Amino acid sequence: MDGIPHGAAIAATGLGVRGPRGWAFRAVDVDAPPGSLVAVEGPSGSGRTCLLLTLTGRMRPSAGHAEIAGLTLPRRMAAVRRLSALAHVPGVAELDASLTVGEHLRERALLQRRFGASPGALFRTGAEKAAREAARTEAALAAAGLEVSALPKGAGTAVRDLGRLEALRLSLALALVGSPRLIAVDDTDLKLTAAEREQAWALLRALAGAGTTVLAVCAEAPPPGDALVVRTDRTMSQAPKGAADALAEIGRP
Repeated sequence: MDGIPHGAAIAATGLGVRGPRGWAFRAVDVDAPPGSLVAVEGPSGSGRTCLLLTLTGRMRPSAGHAEIAGLTLPRRMAAVRRLSALAHVPGVAELDASLTVGEHLRERALLQRRFGASPGALFRTGAEKAAREAARTEAALAAAGLEVSALPKGAGTAVRDLGRLEALRLSLALALVGSPRLIAVDDTDLKLTAAEREQAWALLRALAGAGTTVLAVCAEAPPPGDALVVRTDRTMSQAPKGAADALAEIGRP
């Protein structure tokens, strides 16, 4: 995908997040070079989502040391947020079932124009900006493997009518519009058939192979060699299971 920068390296030692009810996760080590596919594996309630949010600068760590692309957490959390993107994270970043695919894509383009444009964009004409936005969106869709014209109603297809794998592809495409160095997706294998799980992991491997570091939460990691596996069930979570509840209790930066 044109414009994807080099992925972000992840280095963490003894990382943990503690809330009023106890540890969400603790003693987690990660050593992932740029362009890695990192599978965060563990049962529901073991702090998988909290780890994902911590490594993308959305949740403040309570213990340990972590650096993302050389940026130290928690001191450089804002900078880590700028270089990372969330795809599907229930309660934090998820699709609106009442909107269409086209509406989601247009909304994402507007957000990118408002918050992610480079200084050089100030000197471009409206037509040039529109062309660049369209090209960026098409490239993101291609990288995520979502063919909008093949959907039942094309861009007018409602999110509620998408299959689980199609919705995952759309979530990834929306995240890729901003050309992040690190992309994170929750519940990667939830409600997918065996064949769909293979397709999902193939997609994530391809994104990592193209240069973006990928964090993927799953109940069961892909076969050895396909991903760097990080487990979160050494100390079971006592924090709320939902990501939104966890952010509310432990604290969003």
